[in-house]
Amino acid sequence: MLRLALPIYVELLTAVVAVGVIDLFWVSGLGAAAIAAVTVGTTAEYLAYGLFLAVPTGITVLIGRRDGTAPLAPVIRTGWALWAAFSLAIAVPGVLLREPLAALFTDSPALTADFFLISLAGLPVFFAQTVVDGILKGLGNTTTPMRNALICNGLVIALDPLFIYGLDLGVQGAALATVLARLITLLIALLSVVRLRSPGRGLVAGTVIRTGLPMSGDFLARSLVGMALVEIVAGFGTAEVAGYGIGQKIMLAGVMVFYALRQAAMIRTARSESAGSPLWLGLGSGAVVAIVLNVAATPVAGLFTADPEVAVGFLRWMTLYLVPFGGLIAVGGVLQASGRGSRLLAATLAGFAVQLPLAYLLSSWLGVTGVWLSMAAGASISLAGALARRADAPGSARDRAPRSTRTAADPPSGR
Repeated sequence: MLRLALPIYVELLTAVVAVGVIDLFWVSGLGAAAIAAVTVGTTAEYLAYGLFLAVPTGITVLIGRRDGTAPLAPVIRTGWALWAAFSLAIAVPGVLLREPLAALFTDSPALTADFFLISLAGLPVFFAQTVVDGILKGLGNTTTPMRNALICNGLVIALDPLFIYGLDLGVQGAALATVLARLITLLIALLSVVRLRSPGRGLVAGTVIRTGLPMSGDFLARSLVGMALVEIVAGFGTAEVAGYGIGQKIMLAGVMVFYALRQAAMIRTARSESAGSPLWLGLGSGAVVAIVLNVAATPVAGLFTADPEVAVGFLRWMTLYLVPFGGLIAVGGVLQASGRGSRLLAATLAGFAVQLPLAYLLSSWLGVTGVWLSMAAGASISLAGALARRADAPGSARDRAPRSTRTAADPPSGR
């Protein structure tokens, strides 16, 4: 389980965190407006990914269930059909409406709209990479997606200064460098799946969407609640918002451990392989991450600001949040792969239904500390909901036939 999760952690850390940080680093010399444009652009891309997440998640689970027992071609074919549909539905309106979209996020939308012109047009490349990675993970291969993410980051590091400053393209150079890096990576990644051969006709679009939809809903719900919390914290001043943002960025490196465990548990469960005890792994990881963040809080937050008090306080209180949150995310992989993703989504929404009112109530008494406590309460309620009635659930992917003759060519190395 941990051997499967480690490459996923590296992939998530580089693909989710590093690209945006690299772009911000290189545009920082262009001023605050450029930093804001890249920040807004990467946030919008993150939300777009949440809309598409159901597709790669559904592909991973269904290929894991079918590998060796049923044709893979219908799932793979469906994945590319859905990729085309979602790319058109999200990228085209995004590009056409880039100016009013930018105006929703900033009072000076020109630079952000320039960034959107390229970044939103490049979403099909980003989505295609997640489809390829979803196929590989369904086959039990997590090393190749990690390699792809590292290649992409290396290319962004090399191309950003060239396009931003060498070709004097500014923020559009950052977007162009990222899209080009992803395109080169995608061409390399496609070599890993073009060798797959499997019989089978038709599409399974409904099954892919139903399987992955709870994960997409969970992702989007977390994004929206995160935005609501920022609004609450903003009522206490700019310093509190900055401290919260810094603390979140630091904490994200640790939280990726939980999401790596979730994907590993999802892959193993879908493939009818033992997932061990993801609950205890998640709880234990939450405790370890909390300890590390407590130790590192002051020196690391000091790298971002001369006044780290709010960020350090946030990271200290997150000890109460990280332990139940780690358990919830890790268990979510088993629920998703065994056909019980709707329970995970319901548990998440139940936690948020308590968390948001509690954030408003406690913050009126305790200040921003009340917001941090509401996060811990919400995660604990969500975990309790996800664990409810576990005895009636199978231990692995449902309706799974015994694995026999493989229906696809041997998957790429790195399994």
